Parts: sequence; C-alpha cells; structure tokens
Amino acid sequence: MLTPILKNKVATLWDKFWSGGISNPLNAIEQITYLLFMKQLDETDKQKITNADYLGEAFNSTFSGKYFPPGVDEKDEKNAVEKETLRWSHFTKMPSDDMLLHVQSKVFPFIKQLDDANSFFTKHMANAAFLIPSGRMLTEATKTIDEIYAELKKENRFIDAQGDFYEYLLDSLRKSGKNGQFRTPTHIIELITELVEPKLGNKIADPASGTAGFLLGSFKYIITQFTSQNYKQVDDNGFIRGTLADKLVDEKAKKILNEESFFGFDIDPTMIRIGLMNLMMHGITQPKIDYKDTLSKNYNEDNFYDIVMANPPFAGSMDKEELNPSFTVSSTKSELLFLERIYKMLRMGGTAGVVIPQGVLFGSGKAFVAIRKLLIDKCELKAVIAMPSGVFKPYAGVSSAILLFTKGGETKDVWFYDMKGDGWSLDDKRNPKNLPNGDRDFEDLHIIIEKYKNRNSKKETDRAQQHFFVPKQEIVENDYHLSFNEYKEEIYTEIKYEKPKYILDKLSKLEESIKTEIDELFNIL
Repeated sequence: MLTPILKNKVATLWDKFWSGGISNPLNAIEQITYLLFMKQLDETDKQKITNADYLGEAFNSTFSGKYFPPGVDEKDEKNAVEKETLRWSHFTKMPSDDMLLHVQSKVFPFIKQLDDANSFFTKHMANAAFLIPSGRMLTEATKTIDEIYAELKKENRFIDAQGDFYEYLLDSLRKSGKNGQFRTPTHIIELITELVEPKLGNKIADPASGTAGFLLGSFKYIITQFTSQNYKQVDDNGFIRGTLADKLVDEKAKKILNEESFFGFDIDPTMIRIGLMNLMMHGITQPKIDYKDTLSKNYNEDNFYDIVMANPPFAGSMDKEELNPSFTVSSTKSELLFLERIYKMLRMGGTAGVVIPQGVLFGSGKAFVAIRKLLIDKCELKAVIAMPSGVFKPYAGVSSAILLFTKGGETKDVWFYDMKGDGWSLDDKRNPKNLPNGDRDFEDLHIIIEKYKNRNSKKETDRAQQHFFVPKQEIVENDYHLSFNEYKEEIYTEIKYEKPKYILDKLSKLEESIKTEIDELFNIL
C-alpha cells in the first residue's frame, strides 16, 4: 500500500508527461518504465558493489569500462564513453538539454543492448523508442522519480514498496480512461489466485499476459507462504500478502521464482515491456514474457504448465488461416480458442483459473457446446463463478464469469456461485464500497474464497441460495449449459392486493375529504 505522499508523487509524474505532450497513457507509462529501468539499474549495481566490498568478493559492474554508442567503431576509443557516465546518478546532474541528448544518444541505446540476466527485457527493447521531447520535461520527470525513490527507501520493505508503486502507476493507467482493457482489476486477480493456489515449483503461465498481473498475483501468493506473521500485511483489497524482505524466502526459492516459475506471452510489444518491468519492479530479476501469438500455428507448448491464469481477449475474431491446426473447436472466436489453448497448455493435473464472457456458458452454437463439453468431459470443472456486468467498467459492460478447472480430472458436480458485488461500485466510477462504520466492504470477494474452500456437494443442494452444486449428468442433459441462472430456483412470493371494490370505496372517501377541505378554504376567502 502506498502512502498519500507517494500517491501524490505518482499523480505529479503523470501530470508532467501529460503537460509535456505525451498524452497517450500507454506511451507515457512506457517512457516512465524506461526511466525507472535506468534508475533501478544504477541502484541495483551500487548495492551489488557495496555487498561485494563488504564480503571481499570481486564484482564486475555493469558500468565498468567503455561503451561504444551506435555508429562508433569499437576501435574508436576517442568517441567511446565511460560507462560510469551512463549511470542515472551521473546524467541526472547534467544541464537539461545536455542530459536529453546524452540519454537519447548514449544511455537509451546502452540499456537496449545490455546482455545480462535481463535478456528478455533487453530483447524486447530492440524496437523501443525514447519519446521524451524536451530537456525540461526529462529533468522534471527524473527529479520526481528521485523523490519517489527517496520516499520508498523510508520503508523497511523497499522491493515491495517499489513494486506497489509500479502497480499503482499501472492502476492509474486503468483509471485514465484509455487502454484500460489491458488490465484486469487487482482484486479479481487476487481472488482467482486464492482459488487456484499456486505453489513454489509450479510452472505458471498466462497466454495473453498484458501487464503480467496474473503472473505477479501468483508470485505474491507464493511469497506469502514463505513469510512469517511479522512480515505479513493486509493489502487494499483485504488479502494477506508477504514480502521478499523476509529471510524465510531463501536463495533456492528465489532462484526457482526467478528462473523457473513465470511465463507470459503477448502480441503487443509495448505491453510485453511493461509486463516485464512490472515483474522486475517486484523483485523478479529474470522474468520470461515473450512475443508469441498463442493461438497461431507457431505456438505448440502443450502439456507443459502446472497453472494457467488468464483474462484473454473477448469478442475477437481470428484469421482462420493463421490458427493452430491442432485446435478441435471449429471457431474463430478468441474466447473459445483461448479456452482450448489453456486446456492444451496444462499438463495432466494442472489447474486453470480463467475469466470468460458469460456468453460462453450458454451459447447454443456447435463451437460453444464443444468447448463446454471439453471442460466437463476431459477436465474436472470445479467452479463457475458468475460476476456482475460492472466488474470491467468503464471499458466493458459485458457480464463475465470465472471458470476453475483441472485437466484430466473427473467432473462429478460443478459448484456455482453468483457474485452480487466485488467491493466496488458497479458504475463507471468503480469507487470502493464502505460499511457504515467506515471500514471497507469487500462484499462477495472473501466470501467466495471461504465458501469455495469449504464447499460440500452433499450439503449445498438448495438452488434458491447464492451458491449450490449441480450434478454433471444434469448439465450434460442440458446441452452442457453452465449459466448460473439456468439452474437457480426462483422463489416467487405471492402478492395479495385489496379487492377493487374496497380500493374504490377508499378513493371515494378520500375524494369527499378533499372536497370538504376545499369548501372550507373557499369559506375563509
């Protein structure tokens, strides 16, 4: 959670980019991301130098030696620059216009060509462009970022606070009114993560990763399992989360989390860069997010992942010629194809938590029935959680649902839950809800987790309730229909009205009373 001071700093940073001419929020956050990377690179390198000095170990700094900018021959020592001059702490002391030229011609090309542990980031920096137009704007932005880092360092959980800052920055992107479709609300990600329960050692993937929210949610959940009570904190959505600051997260666990756990794919280079930076800002030093269309014939990572969590694009129509020929569902609808892709990505026994439009649950077309049949007959479909239409406002008003399923399991009964509220207003403003005493009202958010983890198919049979089980056979006989409302039992209460003669008699008496009072008023006049 960020302090009010830091939130104000973020707002200031946004304002500087807006007033400086970078009005597209996605472009702005991409440029901020580059500056943050430069800052972090300097900070991390200095910390490693300090640690090496303390331990008496040798350390090869990223900024040692000379750098040959683009167009400068490696034999041309005269036009080479000392890498020390590429540090944030060095170039931010330059006059504004000199700093802009230095960053454009030397620092930015340098970070694009870095060949170190952050290879995925530098790989996807190849086509990146530095768009900050003026020295004045660059000076103001770097000054604000320095102020933000000064505030972050006051906390005893710097890595986590740094990550919180970047998440808040991304949330500002969602609230800005543009490109918000790229970001699933954090509390929905946390809900799905709590239900799926990823573990250390799991290979976790998102086939349409965007800003890497689901991968980050998994990371935070796993870290919490290693965190002692003293280090745990309750976040803004009421979820308990741990910290990398706790020494219980040992080096072996960190290595697994850094190198073997998180895999993302996307087709938007900007979102890939932002997603990579999001994970890096939270302490994942070697995130793996790559440019791949997971629906195309060029992607074939089947039976590989333990966990898949995603909110894939809705209502997209794919080019049939480019689709992977292994798909069994005959459709070009992205929401159906992604479900089969997720099924294929999972190893046997792997579990998925997926957001889908509710139309998938009851569509009568052959492809809709086929994908539901796949989930019921070849998986253990554990739960269908219907969400209200306002969850993705103001960008989409479509009603959506969460599907939880395990590949290769046997479906016996499916648990249905009707989410009435998610702790936020369901209008375009999406303001947090509060109880009368001022505390946050999370509505169904935490109830779903408690009910799901304690579900009992023998007890939860009353279909007039908000959650209940439906046997597989009944679903099969109903054309694999998975809509909550299809199985909910409506309770109708009889309303008794007064007899017409009695109503007319009351009206007549009322009319007489009115006439009498009007006559009295006339007598007064």
